[in-house]
Amino acid sequence: MSTITKITVQKKKSDRYNIFLDEKYAFSVDEDVLIKHQLKKGMEIDDFFLSEISYQDDIRKSYNLAIQYLSRRMRSEGEMRKHLKEKEVDESIIQEVIHKLYEYSFLNDEEFAVAFVRTAMNTTDKGTGTIRRELKEKGIMDALIDSALTEYPFEKERDRAIKLCEKFVQKNTRDSSIVMKQKLEQLLIRKGFPFSTIQAAIAEIQMDKAEDEEMHALRAQAEKAHRKYGKLTGYEYEQKMKQTLFRKGFAFELIEQVLDEFKEV
Repeated sequence: MSTITKITVQKKKSDRYNIFLDEKYAFSVDEDVLIKHQLKKGMEIDDFFLSEISYQDDIRKSYNLAIQYLSRRMRSEGEMRKHLKEKEVDESIIQEVIHKLYEYSFLNDEEFAVAFVRTAMNTTDKGTGTIRRELKEKGIMDALIDSALTEYPFEKERDRAIKLCEKFVQKNTRDSSIVMKQKLEQLLIRKGFPFSTIQAAIAEIQMDKAEDEEMHALRAQAEKAHRKYGKLTGYEYEQKMKQTLFRKGFAFELIEQVLDEFKEV
């Protein structure tokens, strides 16, 4: 049995107190732990009580870590558990902290999922597939994800995909109509848009170029290919040019026309 002979406030942390047992420094505790256990000078402490105080203080320190982590933005339960684990907090302590955070409504995966979907919908160009994957990575249950994604209606996701397509088409005028469609599909897949949304968005885009626009794009690609294969001659040159331009999605008759133009130069 030991006796508390002195209690002092720490200089750098005013919410923590140094406890001296039998005139020697023994440990420090959070102010809440000090008050909860009514620690005071002259109080006798046995080993069991000391271990309980230490356990409660560990919970309090870990809880403070959690609050600090939450100060930056909302967190999911999965994110919080991962953060505390990285701080080397014991699993039993993590469970106590999580329980306390729910008790004070600092954690709520349902609200977190809804807020996450709304933020992604309003500030990014991600499709619902990407948003779903990111929520799963944060430990959100499928049922909560399904419910939260109702905040992102099909019409709004389709309109977002259309804007992405329009922006891409404006910047890629040298591609054939066929290649353009392929690239748009790949772009929207990477962004996480579901197939139904991709189909609806591309259907709204004017993809089929007028013949003069298609020819302009073909000539640009032909000039690029010519710089690569210009040292070849005859059949080998013609085959390389045709293969390259055909893979770019241009019609065979247009390729023949452009290659005839090259011969006349």
